[in-house]
Amino acid sequence: MASASPPIAFQAHDHSLCAGDLLAEAEALSESQGVRLTPVRRRALEILLSGHRAMGAYEVLEKLAEDGFGNQPPVAYRALEFLVDHGFAHRIRRLNAFAACMCPGTAHRPVFFICHACNAVAEAPVTEVAEAVDRAAASIGFAVERSNVEAVGLCPSCRDDGHAAD
Repeated sequence: MASASPPIAFQAHDHSLCAGDLLAEAEALSESQGVRLTPVRRRALEILLSGHRAMGAYEVLEKLAEDGFGNQPPVAYRALEFLVDHGFAHRIRRLNAFAACMCPGTAHRPVFFICHACNAVAEAPVTEVAEAVDRAAASIGFAVERSNVEAVGLCPSCRDDGHAAD
């Protein structure tokens, strides 16, 4: 079944509440999973939650360094790997970047809608897409272990601002 509402990244909303709620969920899930959301991991998640867009590891590293967490790439990569492994972030392969998960703690295979004009990323938990991939795979005897669906286009704001579609 599809999500009842459009992806929040493309809706007007109080982003501080959105980010705060997701951070609180991540903290509760970390505790329930028995893993530590260390200060650097927490800060990396806060950085990803600062906007509904994907960020490269070096952009995250730059912000971590500004906050005194060091400026060596493994600092960011380890934190981002933890966030992805525990379902608090997703890797957006097309952009070689990361985005905070909008549905932490729930098993899902989202579709990512990526605006090529502003790099906004919306995560939509559209189950029909995953089910269609599974059906197509089963028809050829393939078992899907992981999928990453990314659609590139224009968000409503950029479309309204007159950006041309590719």
